[in-house]
Amino acid sequence: MSDDTVVASKFTWSDLLKKEDWWAIWAAFIIISLAFISNFTELFNLKAVKPQKWGSAEAPSILSSFDGIMPNLLFLLIGLVILFGLGIKIMEGKSTKFSIGFVGIFILATFAYFFANHYLIGTYLGYAFWALGLGLLICNTVKTPEWLKPAIKTEFYIKTGLVLLGAEILFSNIVSFGMYGLGIAWFVTPVVVIFMWLFGTKVLKMVSKPMVMVIAAATSVCGVSAAIAAAAASKAKKEDLTFAIGLTLIFTVLMMVFMPLGLKAIGMDPIIGGAWMGGTIDATGAVVLAGEALGPEAGQVAAMVKMIQNVLIGVIAFAIAIFWVTRVERDPNGPSVGISEIWHRFPKFILGFIFASLFFSFIIEPGLGTETTNSVLKMTKGFRGWFFCLAFISIGLESNFKEMAESVQGGKPLTLYLVGQTFNLVLTLLVAWLLLSGIIFPVPTLVF
Repeated sequence: MSDDTVVASKFTWSDLLKKEDWWAIWAAFIIISLAFISNFTELFNLKAVKPQKWGSAEAPSILSSFDGIMPNLLFLLIGLVILFGLGIKIMEGKSTKFSIGFVGIFILATFAYFFANHYLIGTYLGYAFWALGLGLLICNTVKTPEWLKPAIKTEFYIKTGLVLLGAEILFSNIVSFGMYGLGIAWFVTPVVVIFMWLFGTKVLKMVSKPMVMVIAAATSVCGVSAAIAAAAASKAKKEDLTFAIGLTLIFTVLMMVFMPLGLKAIGMDPIIGGAWMGGTIDATGAVVLAGEALGPEAGQVAAMVKMIQNVLIGVIAFAIAIFWVTRVERDPNGPSVGISEIWHRFPKFILGFIFASLFFSFIIEPGLGTETTNSVLKMTKGFRGWFFCLAFISIGLESNFKEMAESVQGGKPLTLYLVGQTFNLVLTLLVAWLLLSGIIFPVPTLVF
């Protein structure tokens, strides 16, 4: 370890204002604070509006998507420019170019939400697909304009959104499905991550270890959100994250459509089928849709398993960060990594994620009740969606297809995903059957 690294590992109080990880935490908790103020007072109504549903008999026209929300959209734009612009100003000393570029990225994100909120299209292709697609289209055709580039702050948007996501991960969800959900979600998930890591690095011998970890997290936990957290924790390249998200989105749609059809065809028990889909289909929204397609019982079980699995996002990200610092990035011939160096390299936004989850799980929900908690989280969830959408736009604007093709490494990432997802499907089905078939344990009835 060089002298420069040793010096860099020393913490200074200025890091709290100069480092992006800390600013992601501050920005997220500013949103949370404003949500509480809005909920308990009438000073203002905090609402992260987005284009509304359109394309149905009730709202047939394109203009229906923007009916009555334009003033609120403008207010949201101004608020986000101030929020992120303040951080950029303090960290980098300049914000004018950022503010101009942010307007363009915000408009692109608005269009992504617009396409995703079509009644038919939005059922299959969410905002992440459209945001990433719009960014990729621009980058690989007309090229990303120079004036947009100062606002491409992918990690800043991602980290802030992840801290807000932590607030939504409530440990009370674990209680509702008890040990059944824990067995399906918490046993299978780390086993799949470890299996895919060993398969990708030892068998496939993939060069990009961060890509292995991002694909493993996306496959085993909850798709896009887990991929983002793993990418930040393992310092993955944007190309790695883009490829993993692309794989996840494609197979999520396929599994969402064909799994319930197949399970109906073979007459699988809806409780086991719901748990199976909840533990293997990546996106929470897709899990709910697939579960409901199989039946109301399957829908409830699938949602429970997925929510319990989502709790692991922070745990997995924390474990990846520690593993990366102490094993992957460590020089085998060098000295052991000390606590100060682990702290220096550790992504601090994960602390914000965990704190937000613990704060809402053990202080806010018990103290203020579920109704108030859900009301506040409804506001923060809207902002979290916008931050992820801005991140996907930014990723697309920086991702060149030629560079992405070079990262495919001979098709190994696709092989990793297919083998890992197959292992995930088999193991999850086995555990779900053992726990929910009634042969070994009684079938749970509390969720119906």
